[in-house]
Amino acid sequence: MTEEERTAGVREWVGLAVLVLPCVLASMDMSVMFVALPSLTADLKPSSSELLWIMDAYGFLLAGLLITMGTLGDRIGRRRVLLAGAAAFGSASVLAACSTSPGTLIAARALLGIAGSTLAPSTLSLIRNMFHDARQRATAVGVWTAGFAGGAVFGPIIGGLLLEHFWWGSVFLINVPVMVLLLVLGPLLLPEYRDPTPGRFDLLGAALSLVAVLGVIYGIKQMAEHGFGWIPLAYCAAGLAVGAAFVRRQRVTANPMIDLALFRTRRFNVPLLIDALATFGLVGFSLFNWQFMQLVLGMGPLESALWSLPTFLVMPLGIALATALAPRIGKPKVIAAGLLVAAAGYAMLTLVHAGSGIVHLVSALTVVAIGIGGVSAVVTDVILSAAPPERAGMASAMAETSAEFGGALGIAILGSIGTAVYRSELTAKAPDALTPKELEAAQDTLGGAVDTAATLPKGTAEALRNVAFDAFAREMRIASVVSVVLMAAAAILIATLLRTAPTRPGSEAPESAPEQTGRDQAGDLASTAT
Repeated sequence: MTEEERTAGVREWVGLAVLVLPCVLASMDMSVMFVALPSLTADLKPSSSELLWIMDAYGFLLAGLLITMGTLGDRIGRRRVLLAGAAAFGSASVLAACSTSPGTLIAARALLGIAGSTLAPSTLSLIRNMFHDARQRATAVGVWTAGFAGGAVFGPIIGGLLLEHFWWGSVFLINVPVMVLLLVLGPLLLPEYRDPTPGRFDLLGAALSLVAVLGVIYGIKQMAEHGFGWIPLAYCAAGLAVGAAFVRRQRVTANPMIDLALFRTRRFNVPLLIDALATFGLVGFSLFNWQFMQLVLGMGPLESALWSLPTFLVMPLGIALATALAPRIGKPKVIAAGLLVAAAGYAMLTLVHAGSGIVHLVSALTVVAIGIGGVSAVVTDVILSAAPPERAGMASAMAETSAEFGGALGIAILGSIGTAVYRSELTAKAPDALTPKELEAAQDTLGGAVDTAATLPKGTAEALRNVAFDAFAREMRIASVVSVVLMAAAAILIATLLRTAPTRPGSEAPESAPEQTGRDQAGDLASTAT
């Protein structure tokens, strides 16, 4: 029996459960801050700039170091990097929980981001190493995907429950016992793997990749907050310029961090693009979900988090259906079908209006979650399978980086489109009784309109809220239309380009000829480039 034919046993499946735990926590740390923010703001009293960095330090460094940590794991050992990251994540969590100043909390969040950047590529590349059978690996990747999704959903819920009884630092301390468990069980259950001929680590390349990702991500975030302008565009341009220098270095250096040959095969680059597009809609639209539930429907943070549970609970259904169908009809068809299911969910959201209840919203988001869950699991498996085993860390990091970029672009672009629609609608229909200052505050955000209405006489306040809610609903409908178009375009892209992708870098042989069966297509897509 060859290595690729060996099936996983009990040890590997128990090891998978251990691997999923840090993924859940890394995802939770992205979302739990939204719940803890009011409490820590009241306690630490950060400035507006400090508050921004408390929120962003984690995500920026996590996104910027994914490629570096994935490549480092390939070179010095994926389990070693994972366990080192777990120790650092636990220590930084204690520091965050005990912070007595904004500066300390910012530093702790930065350390959490650095440590968190080791978790996703290390866990996913270890899955590639532990599950050699294609079907078992697809299932394992699906479980891993559900873990990340679950962390994002359960973060606000667990955070809300903790803040009912403890201080804001408790949302960080829950990380510590899980990381201790990983440090104890990891050496017993997880195999070590490293590239047998890694070469020297490219420190300059690592620095260039960090600066490139940070520049683009920061520029995109500035666009999301302040709209398109020269300064955000300058950050993006600077990041892209450094990224070009990084790519040039990868072409000439003896020990590149990323295998550029992989990017010449559609079996690698097309799924990366699809991963980014799927995350674009899911993350970008989350801007509207939470505001609609809390501001339009008047829910509290915990109640709105509980209403988001159905979207997570059905995601494993989408993952299970996708992984079961992939060997039968082929992965390209499954990914395309998942994208079309997500498009149907976004189409339901094009009917939302200010009077829509929570059932309409949650039903539509549930359909989106079923589709995107299956897409994410299968696309990640395709990306992972396209890379040779010794480059699995790099491939995992690229998958996560593409998702980070997709999410950032979704927030920036859908947010910018929505803001323009909202301001135009509100300006045209705002009550005449508003002063210029009140109108300006209401035009800024939906939250600003709600706060302004609270200071106005009853009749004017009700009129302003109605106009603002209608404008926000129109904003959601426009964003939904954009998401429908993107999901449909992505489905067409995956169905046409991936179907005829070459089997390995540099090969011109088709991935699956038209006369092949779905099973043959799935086998071709799951084969590893060597």
